[in-house]
Amino acid sequence: MEEENYRIESDSMGEVQVPAAAYYGAQTQRAIQNFRISGLRFPREFIRAMGLIKRAAARVNLELGFLSQEVAEAIIQAAAEAAGGELDEQFPVDIFQTGSGTSTNMNANEVIANRAIELLGGEVGSKTPVHPNDHVNRGQSSNDVIPTAIHLAVAESIKGGLLPALMACQKELEAKSAHFDHIVKIGRTHLQDATPVRLGQEFSGYARQMELARARIEQALAGLMELALGGTATGTGLNAVVGFAPKVIAQLAEETNLPLEEAKNHFAAQGGQDALVAASGSLRALAVTLTKIGNDLRWLASGPRCGLGELHLPPVQPGSSIMPGKINPVIIESLLQVAVQVMANDWAVAIGGQAGNLELNVMLPVMAYNLLQSVELLRTGISNFTEKCLQGLEANEQRCRELVEKSLALCTPLAPEIGYDRAAHIAHLAYESGRTVREVALELEVLPKEKLLKILNAEEMTRPGVPGKAERE
Repeated sequence: MEEENYRIESDSMGEVQVPAAAYYGAQTQRAIQNFRISGLRFPREFIRAMGLIKRAAARVNLELGFLSQEVAEAIIQAAAEAAGGELDEQFPVDIFQTGSGTSTNMNANEVIANRAIELLGGEVGSKTPVHPNDHVNRGQSSNDVIPTAIHLAVAESIKGGLLPALMACQKELEAKSAHFDHIVKIGRTHLQDATPVRLGQEFSGYARQMELARARIEQALAGLMELALGGTATGTGLNAVVGFAPKVIAQLAEETNLPLEEAKNHFAAQGGQDALVAASGSLRALAVTLTKIGNDLRWLASGPRCGLGELHLPPVQPGSSIMPGKINPVIIESLLQVAVQVMANDWAVAIGGQAGNLELNVMLPVMAYNLLQSVELLRTGISNFTEKCLQGLEANEQRCRELVEKSLALCTPLAPEIGYDRAAHIAHLAYESGRTVREVALELEVLPKEKLLKILNAEEMTRPGVPGKAERE
């Protein structure tokens, strides 16, 4: 670009050329030049959190008498624009930057300051009448603002996006459990035939897994309610007057409808990031749950003629470039890939959590990026799975009946009546002859016919009495 497309700004290290149209300033420009690494940027949720923090801080600094009405109102409007997404293109700093996120905190300070200057009719880049450090960042440090923004962004994303998606998926699984409850099918352990179950029972297990996953995430979410704001540089609170942080946090709580509070110990809140690690761990556990459910559905729907074929997945697209008519479980495969990414992200967050060197963790940006990506991937992946797979899922009742009748595991309830060895002999004879257990048992007359048929009723096998009931009576 020609030189006239730039303006000259300065910081403590000297002069810097900054694009004339940019709201960011010298320190952001240095970060752009220093960290040409990945092209990855902080997501919208994080920029919103930064805007909310800076707006609340300006309001409190006005109340405390540290900002004039004019300056405070300009900062409040500029910060609101940042929170609302109007200035997102002004946040170009790479994720792989200073481990404290100082570059991004200064990015926010400069953007909000310069936009406020513009609102007041001043010269962008002049730092007057609004200064990025003295006014926008007053009472704050990157070291307490960035972890606060991460907690805020992750908490809002979980509460407003992921938890509703989880609940919708759980409700759909519960509905399928009720709808399929009359269908008896063969159970399987070790991928081998086992005693019968009802298809509704299988789906009740999936629904409960989702319920428990949601509970674990909600428990981890509670840990994000403690905010580091107020600790400033090292946790001592230097340069933040008494009462500043609680007032800012109270405003953030009202804005987000979250039960936010100041960290009980700022050294823990800034030197360690255990709450983020715990939150990521709960997302990893959810990813494992989704993998279990997704793989089960793929097995049960395998075929359509040469697999298990007990379920029919909704067809959503052709499955092969060479095999006409082939349909693949692509929605589930998409969800499984989301789960893999979330588990990988958790590893990055866990390693990042170990970078708490004395009074500060220095992997905050990468922890934020991976954690927020996991929340968003799970939200969209689960919603897509619920809508495009679960809602149209159907059972193949005839196939379920056929497989139950053929199963050798029907011998199991015979064991208490005729002994394990005789029951096993019947199973071997059935397998070797290609007949059913029922046919062989009737032929051998191991029990009276009426009693035998009652014992071999597969539906009854899925509803056993309470163990020990006869003894108690």
